[in-house]
Amino acid sequence: MSFDIPHLTEITLDDLEALGTGAGILGTGGGGNPRLGRLRLQTLLEDDAYPDSVELVDPRDLPADATVASVGGMGAPTISVEKFAGGDEEVQSLRAIEELSGETVDALIPGEIGGANSMAPLCVAAMTDLPVVDADGMGRAFPELQMDTFFIYGTPVNYAATTDERGNQVVYRDIDSAKRLEDLARAITVQMGGRSGYAFPLMTGAFVSEYAVPHTVSLATELGRTVERARDAGTDPVDAGRELLGGEELFAGKIVDVHRRNRDGFALGSVTLTGLDEDATLEIEFQNEFLVARDDDGELLTTVPDLICLVDTDTGAPVMTDALRYGQRVCVLGVPAPELLTTPEALDVIGPEAFGYEIPYDPLPRDETGW
Repeated sequence: MSFDIPHLTEITLDDLEALGTGAGILGTGGGGNPRLGRLRLQTLLEDDAYPDSVELVDPRDLPADATVASVGGMGAPTISVEKFAGGDEEVQSLRAIEELSGETVDALIPGEIGGANSMAPLCVAAMTDLPVVDADGMGRAFPELQMDTFFIYGTPVNYAATTDERGNQVVYRDIDSAKRLEDLARAITVQMGGRSGYAFPLMTGAFVSEYAVPHTVSLATELGRTVERARDAGTDPVDAGRELLGGEELFAGKIVDVHRRNRDGFALGSVTLTGLDEDATLEIEFQNEFLVARDDDGELLTTVPDLICLVDTDTGAPVMTDALRYGQRVCVLGVPAPELLTTPEALDVIGPEAFGYEIPYDPLPRDETGW
């Protein structure tokens, strides 16, 4: 199955606002602040020293022997907002794994389509003149690096690098598991001040064509445009986005309580919403991203890997975990996860039990179109 959306061949300045909105919604609260990612990419595309667009490659058109790398930012979203990037951390990490491996990267791909990490590969592409694959490893955002289809479906932890804004760099080679790399890189990122730019792993075009979630850069952009068109037409932008994604509205109300703390490189906490009639409540727990949603009776409404997306009731704009505030009026959307995230091997890594919840995964109803 696939969404009935235009498949883009490039990203230009005219796409950035829509891409930021759509990536923020798909990011389920995390993946880095999309506004910062948009401004970073906008600065590059407006600079005469760089191209005015970034080429997108359909994953089905990748040469089988192409070398593809994922690049992005690692750390707690709240810290990423307060601690600005230097701008070339991901490029330095990319060059490090090329030097370590002796290979030249032919194309870049987002590890996740959420938030700023949807745009990090586009920024690196603008600086290196490389194309970006119109796909990603999650179809959303997750808090830990092993939680993508690249590692779930067998890519070895061959080469990796993390770099901070001062140029401090750590490289990793032949780590015995993706979870081990997550633990090592997370600890290093904490020591780097809570944010780093990464590059990993190296993959073949044949692997990416089969195991990446396809056309998600195009999907995020079309989602943002759908929300924008609804606003301009005076119709409901929340409903327009929900319809495109084949999701459902789980709750509508206002935020009455937020508990949030930074620990071990993550933003952890919960947000409580009450209905506008104050007769119902909803609690959502998060670890960078929204993980589980329960009503006032404790009944589970949905859980990872399905997407829990908070959007502003009036504008349809995404509400990220770092921006949760008392009194905000939001709608909570539930969106079925990509099929690549619902297999037994995927649920072992990104199902509820992987986050410490002793609950089964009960998938949301899936529309006839979708991932």
